[in-house]
Amino acid sequence: MPRATGGLTLRPWRDDDAAALIVAADDPMLRRWTKVRAADADEAREWLGVQHRGWQAGDRYSFAVLDDGQRLVANVALKLPDPGAGVAEVGYWTAGYARGQGVAPRALAALTGWVFATFPGLRRLDLLHQIDNTASCRVAQKCGYPYEATLRAEAPYPREGHLHVRYQPVRDG
Repeated sequence: MPRATGGLTLRPWRDDDAAALIVAADDPMLRRWTKVRAADADEAREWLGVQHRGWQAGDRYSFAVLDDGQRLVANVALKLPDPGAGVAEVGYWTAGYARGQGVAPRALAALTGWVFATFPGLRRLDLLHQIDNTASCRVAQKCGYPYEATLRAEAPYPREGHLHVRYQPVRDG
């Protein structure tokens, strides 16, 4: 499992995370920037089911991020739409009550290290965000994902976006 600094724990989502997910998802900023919808137990169960199926299929590895008090503070995920292509996508969100505490950079750094160690065939990781999500842009750059391009608006995203890319470190030997 990925290991984060500063008292964070990353682990696969569990069904008993539903109540904490509902609380975290009740945030206008989270709804603005993500597709996370978990207003009630049914929506939370549906969202968690997507995460579980991703692990089973090997095409999405989503981690609940917990603080040292074991409170849900974020999510980080690796999405592998085509594992053979050598390119995957990472994503993340932070619960409103945990923003501004460095959670996203620490969790993303842990995920990135785990991905490159676990999937040595991946050449690069893409990180996408809407152009006006300046906080996400800062997190990407802080974690070694430099800006690469501006992407046109395309459903389901109503605004242009930024593409940030992190390449597999060159290994000696």
